[in-house]
Amino acid sequence: MKNLVIVESPAKAKTIEKYLGKDFTVRSSYGHIRDLPKKGMGIDIEHGFEPHYEITPDKKKVVNELKKLAMGAETVWLATDEDREGEAIAWHLAEALGLDKASTKRIVFHEITKPAITQAIEAPRTIDMNLVDAQQARRILDRIVGFELSPILWKKIRTGLSAGRVQSVAVRLIVEREREIEAFEPEVSFRIQGELVLLDDAGQPVDTVAVKLPKAFATESEAHAFLEAAARSQMRVARVEEKPAKRSPRPPFTTSTLQQEASQKLGFSVKQTMTLAQRLYEAGKITYMRTDSVNLSDIALAQAAGVIEREFGKDYVQVRKYKSKSANAQEAHEAIRPTDLSAKVVSQDRNEQRLYELIRKRTLASQMADARLQRTTVDIALSERPEMLQAKGEVVVFDGFMKVYGVPGSEEDSGLLPKMHEGQALKLGTLTARQSFSRGPARYSEAALVRTLEELGIGRPSTYAPTIDTIQQRGYVVKEDREGVERAYRVLSVDESGAVASETRTETTGAEKAKLFPTDIAGIVTDFLMKHFADIMDYQFTAHVEEELDEIAAGELAWRKMLSEFYAKFHPEVEAAEHVSREEAGQVRQLGTDPKTGKPVMVKIGRFGPYVQLGDGGEDGEEKPVFASLSPGQKMDTLTLEDALELFKLPRELGEMPEDFSVEAADGTVFAVHKGARLIAKRGPFGPYLEFGPKQYAPLKGYDPLSMTLEEAVDVVKAHLAAQADKIIRSFPGTNVKILKGRWGPYITDTETKKNAKIAKTEDPMALTLEECQKRLDEAPAAKKRGRRAPARKKKS
Repeated sequence: MKNLVIVESPAKAKTIEKYLGKDFTVRSSYGHIRDLPKKGMGIDIEHGFEPHYEITPDKKKVVNELKKLAMGAETVWLATDEDREGEAIAWHLAEALGLDKASTKRIVFHEITKPAITQAIEAPRTIDMNLVDAQQARRILDRIVGFELSPILWKKIRTGLSAGRVQSVAVRLIVEREREIEAFEPEVSFRIQGELVLLDDAGQPVDTVAVKLPKAFATESEAHAFLEAAARSQMRVARVEEKPAKRSPRPPFTTSTLQQEASQKLGFSVKQTMTLAQRLYEAGKITYMRTDSVNLSDIALAQAAGVIEREFGKDYVQVRKYKSKSANAQEAHEAIRPTDLSAKVVSQDRNEQRLYELIRKRTLASQMADARLQRTTVDIALSERPEMLQAKGEVVVFDGFMKVYGVPGSEEDSGLLPKMHEGQALKLGTLTARQSFSRGPARYSEAALVRTLEELGIGRPSTYAPTIDTIQQRGYVVKEDREGVERAYRVLSVDESGAVASETRTETTGAEKAKLFPTDIAGIVTDFLMKHFADIMDYQFTAHVEEELDEIAAGELAWRKMLSEFYAKFHPEVEAAEHVSREEAGQVRQLGTDPKTGKPVMVKIGRFGPYVQLGDGGEDGEEKPVFASLSPGQKMDTLTLEDALELFKLPRELGEMPEDFSVEAADGTVFAVHKGARLIAKRGPFGPYLEFGPKQYAPLKGYDPLSMTLEEAVDVVKAHLAAQADKIIRSFPGTNVKILKGRWGPYITDTETKKNAKIAKTEDPMALTLEECQKRLDEAPAAKKRGRRAPARKKKS
């Protein structure tokens, strides 16, 4: 073998292999091959933060195969991605494969096309150790923070928690925004809008004009007085202003702007966008998708100009060169663009194609002419009031880039106004004053969080998607839709009759779609870290770390020096936090005293989330405390004593089953409940449930256990038993083995050991024998344990 080319992904390998001749063999490393060990810190802090890397277990076979190929090759080419992470993977490959770094050729390309690859082969370089050191510094720094901070959280708050240099700051943003929303008090005002009738010189109506009052009134009485005066007023055009305007296109996509636009226009999550973009890049359809740069190459500019002229005409071409705002753009090569702008369809996958079209349109639009507009503003004077009503219109004279990319921003005032001149008379059509409420801060969507992180200088293109994924996986943040609440508002209206009518209407407000909400544990961890690790949580400090990593990449700062300075401040904070009590760290809130028992009531955080506790005894013969989980929507920060006392009303006996009820499954198993069975609403670690017999339970989804009726409970029991019967496909008499319907299709289960085994979609479950089912259960992993663990003994803090 003459040449071995090693890339990161198999898809990329296939694409590159098409462009290289028979003298080249292309293989994939399948991503990272070495990392710090999963167990232990893996860093020798005392000896200059020396990392101890190991080949990850799932990559040992890959490394052995690459070693054999490398030994038989005349030249090895490392063609991993062009960013720091890609450079670090190239270095790890050189280390693991025992390659001579002086003779091993390193090549990079920001697009997988034949010209780009040929150009890279003609101009190889060696591994850039500055980029490698910057990536090493990031990895080591993040491991130190996670390794030393997470155990503190386990000891002081709850096991299983994690902290990270970027993730904890991202969680802080979401927690602080939620608290701003909770503290927000909307301001009320009344806004005037409506329609006037334009009159000709003879006083005859010729057209209608939509108008607004630029100012708002603070009270209903002020709005009422204005409407009455408007109805009495003579109205005339006081001023007509016409002026040309223009709209310019936005730059081509960077990583963060692509994530934001794909979220807003296509409804994609940040992770989904990056997965789709990765596939398009590896297939050679777009340039590299992790970039801070808005620059386009001269070749791309010429190609864009040619496509625009062919498709829309010469008037639509306006070549532009954009510059990145970020002085330290990490991947300052090119913006994200198609490799061939003339290609309109590049994938049979619907979402890949939709993302590609978005990238193509944005790239073309960036090289198109400004849209030219004509804006008209007309002020209308009232004889009885000093304020002026205003009409606005906007027409597109030349659509320019908007032909491809649509209209950015509001189209509220678009449309042509009728011709008007100063002094022309109008009369009242209708005017309304609508009560409006100022909007509080908006919750973050994934795209909005990316934008904020970028603005603050926190993280880099490669870190946004994994950071947002991590904070959701760790249970600090949930992304969900929430229904709004109904709110009343007032509307006043007046027409040419002069009588002001008023009414109260309702609207739904506060509905949320795919927004990020912090969990209770997020607030507790954020407050704890803010108090004891202020530097780690400081936005400017986190951004400063990114700047230092850029300096390391540029060869201006030694990575070990940067880590040493960081650790000298960080480690003493870790040692000091060891002395914080669990009560202080967990922010136990005393809510008051139970009026019936005189015992204290408090709210705490536990393994399964927040809960309330009645009494703090359990020692010296005192009664054990009583516990109750919070209801959905309740929060530790805002829970009151009255709320907590309601929660202690469970378990709640609803009554007795009024009749016998039974359902027979396909295998003959009968599920039954007898008349007289006690129906009891309870709350467990996984939510509220209904007990209707010994070891017989039904989850209460969609019901409040504190207010549900006996009739509703009976319906729940019947529905639950019917669902249990419907679940059974087949059973084997004399054994615990059954075949059940599951969320993803039929599966085998052992009702005693709780072990499950898969059934392929192509298999007929009725054709499986007991022996085959038993064999699969024996080979299946043991069932995961669920439920509460035994309470830990009290430790003195």
